Amino acid sequence: MELWPWLTAALLGLLLAAQRSRAARFYALLGFYCALCLCVSTVASVVCLLRHGGRTVDNMSIISWFVRSFKYVYGLRFVVSGRPKLEVDSPCVIISNHQSILDMMGLMEILPKRCVQIAKRELLFLGPVGLIMYLGGVFFINRQRSSTAVTVMADLGERMVKENLKVWIYPEGTRNDNGDLLPFKKGAFYLAIQAQVPIIPVVYSSFSSFYNLRTKLFISGTVKVQVLDAVPTRGLTVADVPKLMDTCHQAMRSTFLEISARPQENGAIQGPQVHPAQ
Repeated sequence: MELWPWLTAALLGLLLAAQRSRAARFYALLGFYCALCLCVSTVASVVCLLRHGGRTVDNMSIISWFVRSFKYVYGLRFVVSGRPKLEVDSPCVIISNHQSILDMMGLMEILPKRCVQIAKRELLFLGPVGLIMYLGGVFFINRQRSSTAVTVMADLGERMVKENLKVWIYPEGTRNDNGDLLPFKKGAFYLAIQAQVPIIPVVYSSFSSFYNLRTKLFISGTVKVQVLDAVPTRGLTVADVPKLMDTCHQAMRSTFLEISARPQENGAIQGPQVHPAQ
């Protein structure tokens, strides 16, 4: 039995429904985004294997090139301030806020050279997506086993200095679209102090004006990206982690609220809508 007629009919039905229903359009665009990730991951994996033969941080430039094309499909525009602060030829820890599944586009838009990410171990088993993350040098952490996570972070601290790596971490630890920042986890700050490398905060404005899971909004839009000044850790010890974490959180939160504010017709400024965290 031929499947193509049924798949074509299902696709046409989805497209028609998307024209009549905001929710259907949201899920159609989200489904297409996931399908695009799978397809691009498959193609990029082949290119990475042919170009470099296996797992290496150098594959990230290839992955970034593919993912940066996504913004044209979805009509997204990134306005970046302070990009040169990321272009340092030395190891560092980069931290940023984490809002949705679309964060990958924002990350790849400004990804500096020799930069890897830390991700939860479950992502390794997402077929082509897990494969391309592995080939790009992503470090996977089993968050259910703290002893394993600590070992990975300790090893990473040594490798980032030895191999001149930048490490990108989402210190909130989970996606958060409540219009504010969640409290930070300590891992990124322990890592920076252990390796005695600076922390570079990166802040993305709220996605709520064009992407909102609660209201099923998914349209084109603009994301403001602000790279903040590096925070030094030279000479700090584990005892300084709480103060370092608080300093970064305050700087990122004030920047997030500032760049997420939207001017209204009466000239007033409207900040991002705040919802309870999921």
